[in-house]
Amino acid sequence: MDMENLAIFVEVMRKGSFSTVARDRELVPSTVSRAIASLEEELGTRLLQRTTRRIKPTEAGQLYFQRIEPIIDELQRANNFTADLGKNPTGELRLTASMTFGNLNVVPLLPEFMATYPLLDVHLDLSDSVIDLVDASVDVAIRLGKLAETGLVATRLANMDFVIVASPEYLQQHGTPQQPEDIQSHQCLIFPMQGVSSDWLFRDANGTVTAVKPRGRLQLTNAMAHKQCALDHMGITILSKWSAWEELRSGKLIQLFSDYDTAMADFDNAVWLVYPSRKYLPLKVRVFIDFMKDKFREGLPWES
Repeated sequence: MDMENLAIFVEVMRKGSFSTVARDRELVPSTVSRAIASLEEELGTRLLQRTTRRIKPTEAGQLYFQRIEPIIDELQRANNFTADLGKNPTGELRLTASMTFGNLNVVPLLPEFMATYPLLDVHLDLSDSVIDLVDASVDVAIRLGKLAETGLVATRLANMDFVIVASPEYLQQHGTPQQPEDIQSHQCLIFPMQGVSSDWLFRDANGTVTAVKPRGRLQLTNAMAHKQCALDHMGITILSKWSAWEELRSGKLIQLFSDYDTAMADFDNAVWLVYPSRKYLPLKVRVFIDFMKDKFREGLPWES
């Protein structure tokens, strides 16, 4: 069985045109036609019905395509992986991450990553907007929270836990809430969340979840702003643990309700590496994904 003929058949099925496949492969159309005819002769059955205007798979052709497409894809991945062995990644790697997470947890890793791969250029877009990876030609996005069903490929990088925090000065002046419901008598810093409940969720050791609506005069849309206002003794807020771990360690912020798991909107939150396709990952993308997974596997400060 000629594997090249199989690959050409898969491409013809995907693109629906001999001429398109011939152009993309820099072949003459008759070469593509001969490859399909040779495959049909070897199988002893017609795979494609041809007319002057279009091609259409036969029932046998459709079933055959469904069986061999993943095999051809896997073979291509294996070929690409083998060809990449021993090579250094080159070109431009385009990344995107949220402003806060990127500054705190991606930018500090760039010196080591770029020293390890000196032929690779990096473009990092720090934005709190959700960028369309395909339209923006982005190789990898770092996304936070509950992953939406987008058809993209995602790798879970780390858990994303939340903590309720306040400064020692605020607690000394206003008292320390003892139960989740007590926060309603305090000034809280609010994350406005369009289309989603702004309740803070508290889950006790028995799995019982209590939803409490925080009250406060100040609404902020950025986690760094929340942290700064909490440091300035303006109230109680909820932050991802990765954004507050240094202040918790130093005592500049105090964690409240440590006996509870806490969250906004949903407990199923994580840090994700997201990329457009798993069919073939360029070497530059693979090395970045492996680098980030290794770094996060080493043990993150906020998980200590």
